[in-house]
Amino acid sequence: MNKADVAQALGALAHPIRLDVFRALVVAGHGGLTPGVLIGQLDVPSAKLSFHLKELSIAGLVTQERSSRNVIYRAAYEQMDGVVAYLTDNCCKGLVPVLQESDAACAC
Repeated sequence: MNKADVAQALGALAHPIRLDVFRALVVAGHGGLTPGVLIGQLDVPSAKLSFHLKELSIAGLVTQERSSRNVIYRAAYEQMDGVVAYLTDNCCKGLVPVLQESDAACAC
């Protein structure tokens, strides 16, 4: 994973609706969710959801698969793990920060 990929992924997650969509897909696990279920869970209009799913797909954070008449969206766990690994390796020098409630910043 390179810096440009990580920046694109973080940029895609930097919108409240996209963050909610991604979180819902992560929680759903490998079974994924259809747009109809996401609309119901997140109370997002269909057109907005479609736009945000496209942005997450472009960033590589979401995959889609057609199943009969439905499209199933899933979180791309490998991409998510790559972003976290990049941040850990390049932002904390490989150290996992230990934060206390009173800490205002990473202890790396």
